Amino acid sequence: MSDSTANQGVAAFAPPPLQRDDASRAGVRGKQRRMAISLVIGALLVWLIVRAIQNPRFEWDVVGQYFTADAIMRGLGTSLYLTVVLFFFSVILGTLLAVGRASSYAPLRVFTWIYNWVFRAVPALVQIVLWFNLAYLVPTLSLSIPFGPTLWEVPTNEVISPFAAAVLGLGLCEAAYMAEIIRAGLASVDRGQNDAAHAIGLTNRQTFFRIVLPQSMRFIIPPLGSQTILILKGTSLVSVIALSDLLHSAQAIYNRTLDVVPLLMVATIWYLIIVSVMSVLQLGLEHIFNRSHRDAKVMPAPGGDLL
Repeated sequence: MSDSTANQGVAAFAPPPLQRDDASRAGVRGKQRRMAISLVIGALLVWLIVRAIQNPRFEWDVVGQYFTADAIMRGLGTSLYLTVVLFFFSVILGTLLAVGRASSYAPLRVFTWIYNWVFRAVPALVQIVLWFNLAYLVPTLSLSIPFGPTLWEVPTNEVISPFAAAVLGLGLCEAAYMAEIIRAGLASVDRGQNDAAHAIGLTNRQTFFRIVLPQSMRFIIPPLGSQTILILKGTSLVSVIALSDLLHSAQAIYNRTLDVVPLLMVATIWYLIIVSVMSVLQLGLEHIFNRSHRDAKVMPAPGGDLL
């Protein structure tokens, strides 16, 4: 059989080419489906909002009364302050752990792996309670010379305050997750970048901060932002050790007034507002780093030209 005959046979069984009118109709149908889905979702949201507003058991007048109450504002400030402290604590420690996982020193890799395994396995609430009750295991904290005098000693309860227990319990746990996020971001940078940096005389430290870390940020920012939002929501766990965060402040009020649902709605709305602001900031950072990456890809070489 000749090639021309074979081509004619294949052409006979091939589907007819998609005409421009068919493609236009398919596009119109796709737009109609998307519009219908959007209308259904919009109608559902409107129905839920109207039902919530019309439900008298939400007691929206009580929500408005306590929304900016002094106790709620102080609790909100504590939650935000704790979130900032936990963010920097977990990012710094997580970066050190991620570098340790990538180290060529085997004992350090084993230690960081065990750390991540333990602190990701034990729930954060359990860790908070354990740190808060550290005085039961270690009544006093001391610093002494081996087989010599004690230089410093203090009761554990004076050091492990509710705030310190919250930072240790949540911070050490979050550092394990941050370490995995940062490790994955660093691993996304091609190994050839390290070789090229070393070839031009950069040290390991310079290579990490000037080459690897900036390129990995566009992979780190999205999960890092999501984890920061989880940190904010995780601060509500500290209410079990009577630290006056947003949730604990709301609980203290409704324990006195018995307005349980309205005070929970106050806390819920504040969490929604803060998370919305954080999500916008995350999107802005993602846009900045993605734009920097695109600009770097089209940057002309020194003395060269794009054409």
